[in-house]
This record gives sequence, C-alpha cells and structure tokens, in this order.
Amino acid sequence: MSDLVIAAPKQHTIPTADGGAFPVRRVYCIGRNFADHAIEMGHDPNREAPFFFQKNPDNLDPSGQFPYPPHSQNVHHEVELLIALKSGGTDISVSSALDHVWGYGVALDMTRRDLQGEAKKAGRPWEIGKAVERSAPIGPVHPASTIGHIDAGRIAVSVNGVVKQDGDLNQMIWKVPEMISYLSEYFELAAGDVILGGTPAGVGPVERGDTMLASIEGLGEISVTVV
Repeated sequence: MSDLVIAAPKQHTIPTADGGAFPVRRVYCIGRNFADHAIEMGHDPNREAPFFFQKNPDNLDPSGQFPYPPHSQNVHHEVELLIALKSGGTDISVSSALDHVWGYGVALDMTRRDLQGEAKKAGRPWEIGKAVERSAPIGPVHPASTIGHIDAGRIAVSVNGVVKQDGDLNQMIWKVPEMISYLSEYFELAAGDVILGGTPAGVGPVERGDTMLASIEGLGEISVTVV
C-alpha cells in the first residue's frame, strides 16, 4: 500500500532520436556563454567564472509549439545546445566529464526579457523570466554513442525565414566538459540532468504566429511556432 498522500507526479521525459525516452531530473542553464552575446547584453566578454540558473524539467517541450506567456510584452528566442547526462557525481574532472554525457540535442531558451530585466535590476532570481511553461522547445536527444561528442558546428535560428542568430559551438567560452566539471563542484549531478549550453548573439523578440527554425550542425533542426 502506498503512503503517498496525493498521486505521484508523472516522470517528465523527452524523446530521443532512437525512439526512446530520456527521463529528466534537473535542468541547468549557463548564462552569457558566448562572448558576442555577453557584449550584446551589456557585459564584459572576458572569461569570468560561469554562472547558472535553472528551468524546470517539464519546461522542456518537444511539441513544436511555444505558447506566448502572460505578463510579458517582450519574449526572446535563444538557441542552445542541450546536453543530457547519463551519470553524475561531485567534483568531476574536466578530463572525465564527457564520460557522463548520454547525448545532445537542439533547444530554445525562450525568455520573458522584460521580466528578466526587472529581476536583474532588483537583484532577484531570473526564474520568472526563464522558467515559464514550455519555455524550452527541444528536438530529440541524439546519443553520443552514435554521433560522438560535439564541440564545434554551426548553431543558428531563423524567425519567419530570416536568420537571427548564427554562431558556432566552438565560440562557447566554457566548453561542455568544463560546464559539467564546474557544476559538479556546487551540485551533485546525476543521471537525467540536462544542461543548456548558452546562446550566440542575435537574440530578439517573437510574436504570436511566428515560426522559429533552430538548428545545430550534426543534430538537425526543429521548427517551433509561437501560439
């Protein structure tokens, strides 16, 4: 007999390219991990200590639709590399960090920029701007055992056929192994954790009815409509 006082919430999963389902435990997002994006957001692009914020597991959404969220008039697209972990631990070395990666995918970090800006000015957390429902449209996760590990390749997004962001993963200030290692100094990472690896310059607003096409070389593309 179960001693749960309510029904257990459903385990959130995201699709994999081989037809499986990847169970999500936590979602970590690195901020300002491309120098050109740091500059456009008004910050020093020099390599300073990384910082992270979190989204919720069920923010990761493969539906191909992004519902324009309430209480915002300025919602931005940010195309990012998704890194899915198969194992974890604490104090993981940079040299062994990739051993913990299950696979990679394409993601968008949709941001209520106006609410994020208000939070920044007040010295408050960013989640009200970042962790809104279905705020991380995603494609399938591709197993590293099939595609290998990704450290370079075009990352881009277009809106209604016009390219808005266009960079290369080799421009990331903190590389995938370094992100994993750094996070493991402050958190105990585990199987099911997801990391979003930051976005290049060119972030900008979307409106209802817009179609975003996000792509990463080697991982395909995802089409997402703002509804």
